[in-house]
Amino acid sequence: MRVVVAPDSFKGTVTARDAALALAAGWRSVRPDDELLLRPMADGGEGTLDALAAALPGAVPYPVPDCTGPDGGPVTGRYALLPDGTALVELADTGGLPLLGGALAPLTAGTRGTGETIAAALDAGARQVTVALGGSASTDGGAGLLAALGLRLLDDTGADLPDGGGALTRAARLDRTALRAAPPGGVRLLTDVTNPLLGPTGAAAVYGPQKGADPARIAVLEAGLRRFADLLGGDPALPGSGAAGGTAYGLVTAWGAQVVPGAAAVAELTGLDEALTGAGLVITGEGRFDRTSLLGKAVGEVLARAERAAVPARVVAGEASDPGALTLTGLSGDPADARHRAAHWLTAAGARLARAAPPFTV
Repeated sequence: MRVVVAPDSFKGTVTARDAALALAAGWRSVRPDDELLLRPMADGGEGTLDALAAALPGAVPYPVPDCTGPDGGPVTGRYALLPDGTALVELADTGGLPLLGGALAPLTAGTRGTGETIAAALDAGARQVTVALGGSASTDGGAGLLAALGLRLLDDTGADLPDGGGALTRAARLDRTALRAAPPGGVRLLTDVTNPLLGPTGAAAVYGPQKGADPARIAVLEAGLRRFADLLGGDPALPGSGAAGGTAYGLVTAWGAQVVPGAAAVAELTGLDEALTGAGLVITGEGRFDRTSLLGKAVGEVLARAERAAVPARVVAGEASDPGALTLTGLSGDPADARHRAAHWLTAAGARLARAAPPFTV
């Protein structure tokens, strides 16, 4: 029997790739003769680059040392280059919230490091760029990213603005003279949100609080994004343009990037539909499974595609509000142990599902 193993990451515990390996190891310990196809999943958030690089043949990872982190300090970026010339970049690697170590900086955090990573990929010959936008620490409209690609943001004295969304309120003009051209194959932006750039459902209002912005700072960020949009142009109302603190808006407007649903794009890139053809079961999962998991998230995408392919599906989660999911907490009896030894309990979950096959009841 063919079994497709397509989990998302269990955030804070195991990557999607390691989750898939653990589930598969458990299954094989019970049913060694089955065909297992591993398709780690992601939705454009943290872990997307790892999931894609693990699933796509010929993906070669490259480090990019001395990139600029969200707080201005040095971090190492990375990209993966595919044989067709596509570079895979993850914003969270150089601009992610965890890089701040709890010292949130809503007005000064920026995206310059992601632009530096993209520039390195282009210098290496990338002809198309795919950027996973989740996990951003900043709300700068992608201004820092574009600055790393040659765009100059100037105040009324002609001086370059510092990084961060707060500084955008002082933007007087843009100089696009040195802005690099978009790669010939275009740019795709993977995200799981549909928020516009501005307004009550925009980048600052909705996501500013989780990045440390109180109401006063949200107002500053909103004003900065509005000023940036006045200068850069484009359509700040475009669904998804508010992704990653408005980074999607900046890349769409300056480079003609395309915003695409992250989970669907990952499923297509990894060949999930082809893997499901003729499969007897698909196993997916994530750290917490609830009704929001079906709204643009990786697990929801896997379940929808499995339903279309008439393939039975089972969900493994750290915790779940759905009684049909097999939970690591339920297997271990201790939530802390389930998190601490997630790989162990994922292996146990894989074995549990294999012992129940068929009819796949847990």
